[in-house]
Amino acid sequence: MNFQQLRSIREAARRGYNLTEVANVLFTSQPGVSRQIRELEEELGVEIFERNGKRLTGLTEPGKGILQIIERLLLEAENLRQASQEYAGERSGTLSVATTHTQARYVLPRVVQSFRASFPDVRIALQQSSPEHIAEWVMSGKADIGIATEGLSQFEELVSFPCYQWSHVVVVPEGHPLGQLNLLSLEDLAAYPLITYDVGFTGRGHIDDAFRQAGIAADIVLTAMDSDVIQQYVSLGLGVGIVASMAVENSRNASLQALEAAHLFAPNVTRLAVRRGAYLRSYTYDFILQFAPELRRADIETALSAGA
Repeated sequence: MNFQQLRSIREAARRGYNLTEVANVLFTSQPGVSRQIRELEEELGVEIFERNGKRLTGLTEPGKGILQIIERLLLEAENLRQASQEYAGERSGTLSVATTHTQARYVLPRVVQSFRASFPDVRIALQQSSPEHIAEWVMSGKADIGIATEGLSQFEELVSFPCYQWSHVVVVPEGHPLGQLNLLSLEDLAAYPLITYDVGFTGRGHIDDAFRQAGIAADIVLTAMDSDVIQQYVSLGLGVGIVASMAVENSRNASLQALEAAHLFAPNVTRLAVRRGAYLRSYTYDFILQFAPELRRADIETALSAGA
């Protein structure tokens, strides 16, 4: 039994049993992957995968249990590597943070700047995507930390912590009729074409829920992942924008007017997630505590070990 065999089993399950993709991920050949899988099955005396001819189609019942053990073994192997570097006193390495564009653009610069001052020899790799992909990256070990909205709390393999609450705001060009109202309503917004986030990004679900629960049809004519892009198209007169409050607080677009909308849409909570059972380097804890000062290292350690 060796780690390459274990990785071949794990990646086959993750990649939908496509051995070509597994070979690419592991920098080997498809026949090599097949051999690693078969040799481990022969050593264990158990069929891990169901097959149709030579093609893998799924996990057997024993295979499902074996995969869980393999996941733990590979996680502990990575934990051992991280711990050895920590105990050797190294203050260098790479911290991989998976997050959304909004967090990377508006919230993280201050944290990254402060972190780099404390750990100048640690490289930071920012990866931007949807909350679903962020969760996948953290669970797979591709990212050390995930930062996004409430969706991160839905995955049992992750431990997530609430960090801060924020609201959406409405942005319109200066002189827009909505800017003359004392208090916006959903009916007011529905009278105009709307520009906001793609489904799954930056609290979009709360926007859709508000209109649906009110029985009002919203005319969302353009969506984007990027708050700056949304505001740019609003400034061109293509519609009324709904964006995250932190995007407006840091906006340089003086031609737009921000309108309060916290009463229209449910509040959003940004969460930070790490993989359950993972060993975190000291600099990782430092980054987390700079991002969410109300958290305590002891509480994070307790949560990480629970159910691991």
